[in-house]
Amino acid sequence: MTDELAIRPLSISDAEAVAILNHQLGYPSSVADLLPRIEQLLHSSERATFAGILESRLIGWIDVAIERHLQSSDTAVIGGLVVHEDVRGRGIGRRLCQAAEDWARGRGISIVRVRSQIKREDAHRFYLQDGYEQVKISAVFEKKLV
Repeated sequence: MTDELAIRPLSISDAEAVAILNHQLGYPSSVADLLPRIEQLLHSSERATFAGILESRLIGWIDVAIERHLQSSDTAVIGGLVVHEDVRGRGIGRRLCQAAEDWARGRGISIVRVRSQIKREDAHRFYLQDGYEQVKISAVFEKKLV
């Protein structure tokens, strides 16, 4: 199956398919919400979003960004990864991760990090099988700015 899979940069015309996948990921988004997000990502040199295409259908995406902090070396962070529920378990997520890792490597980044909610046990197994290792458990805090 993965031999038939094409990986390419995400485009504005993918917004409808991304909306469907976002819903499956648990982050419902309208096409109207997604259009400016995709547009912004397309114009950033420190971010990339790749689409997995199978039989002319967008069946997955990955979002990766360079994260820079004073206290540590630059890392690439996978902000999101989703594969359509109909085709999971066929190596598509692995290929999307490879695209993100290649992108990071091409920018001199030697570490790719991903954060995953504690309840996403399938995702944890996926990342561990793909060579990632769990390095810490954290709490996440947010403050709404109004």
